[in-house]
Amino acid sequence: MEEQSNFPHWDELIPDALGLIFNNLSLQEVLTVIPSVCKSWRKAATGPYCWQEIDIEEWSNGCQPDNLDKMLRMLITQSSGSLRKLCVSGLQNDTIFSFITENAGSLQALRLRRSEMSDSIVEQTAGRLSTITFLDLSYCGKVGARALEAIGKHCKLLVTLCRNMHPLDAAGKLSQDDEANAIAATMPRLKRLEMAYHLISKGSVLNILSGCPQLEFLDLRGCWDVKLDNQFLKEKFTKLKVLGPHVMDYYEMDEWAYCSDYSDSSEYLAWELEMGDYDDYDIYDEMWHDERGLEELELRFYEGIDEDAGMFGWPLSP
Repeated sequence: MEEQSNFPHWDELIPDALGLIFNNLSLQEVLTVIPSVCKSWRKAATGPYCWQEIDIEEWSNGCQPDNLDKMLRMLITQSSGSLRKLCVSGLQNDTIFSFITENAGSLQALRLRRSEMSDSIVEQTAGRLSTITFLDLSYCGKVGARALEAIGKHCKLLVTLCRNMHPLDAAGKLSQDDEANAIAATMPRLKRLEMAYHLISKGSVLNILSGCPQLEFLDLRGCWDVKLDNQFLKEKFTKLKVLGPHVMDYYEMDEWAYCSDYSDSSEYLAWELEMGDYDDYDIYDEMWHDERGLEELELRFYEGIDEDAGMFGWPLSP
């Protein structure tokens, strides 16, 4: 018994340790359940420890754009400049992208699939993304060669670029060789490049292989005009693995149909929490499922810790 008493209570763990533990919970649980347990847990949940890695990609697939902007601003602000990883889908404007880059001083991995930021805003803000090593701009129809060139010039640590597209995105375009050539000219440290379903030529792919000598994986699924000699690849690029272009693949079609538009239904938000008889959490659950509630959740999330925490219904730490 004496030995067991030497172990610290959960509420006595340091905030960064609690943050690592809370990262295994769902977004809804961290925002609405954890802060109501005790003061020390609330402090961890509202501090930067929980928000060094923010992955709301699944949640963002089904939410309204305004709610997505509010959630991103709230969580990124809470990271207090320590954000290392951000995964989100469906940014709808340049303003929220600019806000992300303003808080990207420590950012290493950025996934922004199906987002609507423009070439011009990426050109203006790429200098703020100089620390990233991983970037996913798949299915982002408004960015092109200009944005990729700016990223390549400023993001010298970049080793992975995902720039996959849907077959329908190529409709009406004659060529996307300018994107391939921008990558070849500015991203020499790339080790992994994904360019599925681009209208690119064999020549532009050879430019990539020449300009990116450290490349280990190249995804060319659906790049039907690219015909590379396997023997040539084996002799000249011994470490390189090429996927495609002729691959039987239905993944993109299914995924696009599932995610191309946000849904008004709440099925993506309706995480089932098994909380037994904890009726006090009902108010937080209501907040989670409507726009007004999100504003109230944001207000509570930003409130500081004080000695009168009991007035909010939180148990005091022992």
